[in-house]
Amino acid sequence: MKLLLLAAAAVCFIASSEATIGWDGIQGVSVSGFQCLWNAGHRFFIARVWESVGNYDETGIANIKNARAAGWVDVDGYIFPCLKSRCAPAKNQVEATINKLRAEGAKIGMLWLDLERLEWPADHAHNQQFILDMTHQAESMGVVVGVYTNYNNWASIVGAGWTGVSNKALWWATYNGLNAD
Repeated sequence: MKLLLLAAAAVCFIASSEATIGWDGIQGVSVSGFQCLWNAGHRFFIARVWESVGNYDETGIANIKNARAAGWVDVDGYIFPCLKSRCAPAKNQVEATINKLRAEGAKIGMLWLDLERLEWPADHAHNQQFILDMTHQAESMGVVVGVYTNYNNWASIVGAGWTGVSNKALWWATYNGLNAD
């Protein structure tokens, strides 16, 4: 019995110590740059595809295509939603992003919703609906959605107890190994 427990513990330790290295970024990277990153052990990339100013991120879209051209399989995109009063509704931002990605031939595996405190109104109910609208629009277009946030951003934007998208993948935001405020 002790041997069985020791073997199970060893398997759990080995499995928990395996990690995949990847990155997200907004700077332009060439195909050869992605090949270099691959050779250095990186295996996934997440590009910004919509900016908080309410427009496409052309550099991010080009990066998706460059990563794919370099042979990368795990390539995602993220939307940093525009929240100003002049901005398009949530579903329109998502629809425009997905349509642009498809028109450009920039294939992503998942669309992440970047939920950081920048410019979100204080109205939690409004923010919750905005996030649901983004999620429903992406899913209605056949795109898988994930959420990029952390506790402090989440609590500020929608309230700590809201579980409206708790069934989505979570990309926990940390900066330099520390939890973000």
